[in-house]
Order: sequence, then C-alpha cells, then structure tokens
Amino acid sequence: MSISNPIPMTILLVEDDEVDIMNVKRAFKKNNISNPLVVAHNGLEALEVLRSPATDAPKPRIILLDLNMPKMGGIEFLKEIRQDPELSSLSVFVMTTSNEDGDKIDAFNLNVAGYILKPLSMDRFIAAVSTLNSYWTLCEYPE
Repeated sequence: MSISNPIPMTILLVEDDEVDIMNVKRAFKKNNISNPLVVAHNGLEALEVLRSPATDAPKPRIILLDLNMPKMGGIEFLKEIRQDPELSSLSVFVMTTSNEDGDKIDAFNLNVAGYILKPLSMDRFIAAVSTLNSYWTLCEYPE
C-alpha cells in the first residue's frame, strides 16, 4: 500500500489592487504555502480562468475574493459561480475592506467559507493566511 502525494490545490486570487496581491504572495511565502496561485483582476477575468477549457494546470478549488473591483465585483461574481453547476461547489473566502453588514449578509447567503476584513496589519494578515492554509489543508475535497 502506497501513500499518494496529493498535488497542492490551485488557489485563485481575485483582486484588483497590486499591493494586496503582493501582500497575499508575501503571506503565502512567509507561511511556506506552496499552492499554485492564479491571479485575476476582476470577476470577469476570474470566470475566464475558471471556465477556460484549455489549461495544463488543475482548476482552482479555492478562491480568495475581493468584493470591490471594476467590471464585475465580488458579489456579482459569487452569484454567477453559485448558479453554475460546474463552479457552484468552489470554496470562496472573501478578503475585503468592506465592513458593510449588507456585503457580509450577501456573501454568507452565497455560501462563502469565510469573510476576512482587510486591512489587517501584515503580521495579522500572515496569521490569517496561515489559518486559511490550515483549513484548506485539513478539508477533504472530491476528485
């Protein structure tokens, strides 16, 4: 009996702010998170990544989602993927500056796995990403 070495899950970061993208990459590095990270700058780009038929890389199973973005915002993107049978089971974690109750309610009604408020200090952000990594490492996902 051999133990299989699971391939790290691809993570999709949907974020339009370059500084926030760099902070996520830095937090991944500090936490030794080796999961492949794909970046989309808005909801439309993210849908292209998720629906693109031709790719060698595994499809993302986890999404880190900003809410305030141009072209297609986070809530609109969430509504779109939750209506798509191919994408509806993706785990989505919101990482946003929006502390509005309406956004939190909308996000949780669309089955987000968590809602993280930015800006945290870099240390707290690194700790938050570490907690996320523990979560998705512990979870079992279907093949």
